[in-house]
Amino acid sequence: MKSKFVAPLVLASAGVCFLFFQIEIASSFGFLAIDPGVRVGPSGVGGPIAGLSDSEGKFFEAGLGDFAEPDGTSEGLGPRMNLDSCSGCHLQPEVGGTSPFVNPQVAFANKMNATNTVPSFITANGPVREARFVRNPDGTPDGGVHALFTITGRDDAPGCVLGQPAFEQELANRNVIFRIPTPTYGAGLIEEIPDSAIVANRVANASTKRLFGISGRVNRNGNDGTLTRFGWKAQNKSLLLFSGEAYNVEMGITNELFQTERDETPTCQFTPGPNTVTNTTGATPQETISAIEKFAFFMRFLAPPAPSPDTPGGAASIARGMTLFSQIGCALCHTPTLYTGNSTVAALGNQTVNLFSDLLLHDMGIGLADGVSQGRAGPREFRSAPLWGLGKRVFFLHDGRTSNLIEAIEAHQSGNVFFGTASEANLVISLYNVLLEGQKQDLLNFLRSL
Repeated sequence: MKSKFVAPLVLASAGVCFLFFQIEIASSFGFLAIDPGVRVGPSGVGGPIAGLSDSEGKFFEAGLGDFAEPDGTSEGLGPRMNLDSCSGCHLQPEVGGTSPFVNPQVAFANKMNATNTVPSFITANGPVREARFVRNPDGTPDGGVHALFTITGRDDAPGCVLGQPAFEQELANRNVIFRIPTPTYGAGLIEEIPDSAIVANRVANASTKRLFGISGRVNRNGNDGTLTRFGWKAQNKSLLLFSGEAYNVEMGITNELFQTERDETPTCQFTPGPNTVTNTTGATPQETISAIEKFAFFMRFLAPPAPSPDTPGGAASIARGMTLFSQIGCALCHTPTLYTGNSTVAALGNQTVNLFSDLLLHDMGIGLADGVSQGRAGPREFRSAPLWGLGKRVFFLHDGRTSNLIEAIEAHQSGNVFFGTASEANLVISLYNVLLEGQKQDLLNFLRSL
């Protein structure tokens, strides 16, 4: 037997208004929707985007090789770092992805006889994480990465003695937040989406977004004011900057863009810096460019994920889920499709980009707030994470707090409009919560098909 009722849902925009939705409900006979889990079958990712020239393909392969190669102190590793290769963080389901099932940081901690202690928040079956401190000892904002490990004790670092940060103490002080790696598939397409397209999409469907309490705004570079789009808070402008910063912050390796060691203890310096620069005597174009340029070419030419037409749940369920995704408002932030403009790379120019993101910052409320500001992004703001490739992801949200897709969805709802602490996603999640369990399953199947 079906019944109907009218449910009042409170929205926040310029003021407080009330919206009434007529929701049809029915008995679910004990059925509960579940996360289908990491999608089985071929990964469908890890290769170059279609249409690259022979020369571009060689740059992709050169970048892949460097991206996957572990570095030691002779290549500039450390003296403080989180891992020793890009692919250590970006490995699921293939090189270029995100945190794998088994965390390589546990084994890396004592690689080559290093004497590191593994922090309690790093576990073998947990996500690869970086740690940031919210505040400095004097109470001023910090927000920077504090590397987990040092090269102390390593066979290739004689004489270096450094201590690790006091993570357990800072955990007790509620001063540590985490970030997990963002996948890089299709990053070149994202880089080629014009700023104007992102701004135009922001104002599209403005009245509906206002009803839902959704605003969204761009993050911008503090130096030249240009729009930024990469990273959990859309804090990075380009793949080259993303590469240079990660090489320095995550691995401690200096480069042309980030030339300062993150720890300048003299007894822990084993190579002159910067460690990776343009090689003007290289025999080939690929041997001439620096490592961070190779990383950027690899990510730029890395193909986007291909969705599954029928897994999990079958094509009909996935189609119903995609419809629900739009109907309850998910697509207002996770824009299904944007487009690239003209490009010097033919394979990237004037392409359809099914990323499921508006690349904008949104206030996610107190439940997801991390206390860190980056660029114009405040402590509660995050970029709408691109959802393509979600079907193969193990861990969710910026800190990897869950591997359950349902929990990740529910975490989007927090705070209260009357106290100014509400997430922009609150109404969307309220609508998700009143779906029939079968409808929820369709939506989950759709998300895991991506």
